Amino acid sequence: MEWYWAFALLLGMVISFMAIGVPVAFSFIMTNFLAVLIFAGSSGLIQVVDNSTQLISRFVLGPVPMFILMGSLFFHTGLAIKVFDGLDAIFGRLPGRLCYLTVAGGSIFSTLTGSSMANTAMLGSLLVPEMARRGYSKKMSMGPILGTGGLAMIIPPSALGVLLAAIAEIDVGRLLVAGFLPGFVLAGLYAAMITLQIIRNPGSAPAYDVEPMNIGTRLRLVLTNIVPMSLVVFMVVGFIVFGIATPTEAAACGVLGVMLLAVAFRSLRPKSVSVSVEATVRVAAMVFFIIMNSTVFSQMLSYSGASRGLIEWVTSYELHRLAILFLMFCVLILLGMFMDATSMMLITVPIFFPLAHALGFDLIWYGLFVLITIEMAGTTPPFGLLLYVMLGVAPKGTSLIEVAKAAFPFLVCDTILIIILILWPGLALWLPSLM
Repeated sequence: MEWYWAFALLLGMVISFMAIGVPVAFSFIMTNFLAVLIFAGSSGLIQVVDNSTQLISRFVLGPVPMFILMGSLFFHTGLAIKVFDGLDAIFGRLPGRLCYLTVAGGSIFSTLTGSSMANTAMLGSLLVPEMARRGYSKKMSMGPILGTGGLAMIIPPSALGVLLAAIAEIDVGRLLVAGFLPGFVLAGLYAAMITLQIIRNPGSAPAYDVEPMNIGTRLRLVLTNIVPMSLVVFMVVGFIVFGIATPTEAAACGVLGVMLLAVAFRSLRPKSVSVSVEATVRVAAMVFFIIMNSTVFSQMLSYSGASRGLIEWVTSYELHRLAILFLMFCVLILLGMFMDATSMMLITVPIFFPLAHALGFDLIWYGLFVLITIEMAGTTPPFGLLLYVMLGVAPKGTSLIEVAKAAFPFLVCDTILIIILILWPGLALWLPSLM
């Protein structure tokens, strides 16, 4: 079978199963089963089962459940609220303070949760009602939350980052660390965008009186509510950068750090632990199931000759590699209008990463590029997943168009970051180079 027919058959089966409502994981199971029978015969099924067991028992996947558990404990023990109290003390009477609070809080939360949906849902449920009560426009209340919620994809620890690294078979620790500086640059771009919007329309984020707070009280809140969380971030990111621990060990240290903080604040309850563990098992099981099937799908693409044929076909054209990168970007954005982040990775990673390697892109840099693009796709109408998460916590009567308009300025910031990374790859690769 020619490579293009094999490619069309494999991709067509996955998309067809999804189109008729089959869950993502089962779409890949059915496609893999049929592909093995077509390309390898019934004897290949035993080999697939053996490979699948090896795929999900790798030490490199250990950070996935650990990061999920860390984020769950962070939410269910109430530590998130304490971070907001500390940040609230810092901003004082700053105009548009709740918008900046969203960016600062979201940047910190993203390092401790690793989940865009959880980040967006929490920030939205906490801040949108308060912003509405203070007279903020819908655009100013929802936009920063939609933008900042996506920071969880690139600021380590990122569960999606670990998933991407596992599927693409690149270094997990280097990919996680690569997102640290670009993530905070993006947070700075968001803050600049908020400032520009307030200057253009001061009434969209009206000032209001807040209770005066002396320097001593502010300092105490920062030292007790923010600094301890920063230590947890260091236990994860710092341990990886300085080679103290592997990503799996660093993730375990992060869980330990959150639990010790919860004990120190007397907020660790048996119920919060049980709820967090239950959520971790449920989500991690789904993630491992998806990893297993997506990797088998990659093997089928390779075995059928589709991957090699596609790479040879694309590289045979005299297109600049940035033009091909732009086409990949467009495909990811288009898929993001109809699919969630995991489904996008499952379909594109087996195809795009070998192609990126053939074009000479650093795969750590390219992995970060994919994460940022997926983050953008999550807020792209009409079906970006984060738009619907925000719609669920927005005031009654809010339309999808209003949510999309609020997200647009922050998509511009994402685009600026991608341009910066293309012009200056060292922003992403400097920290990994120290490892």
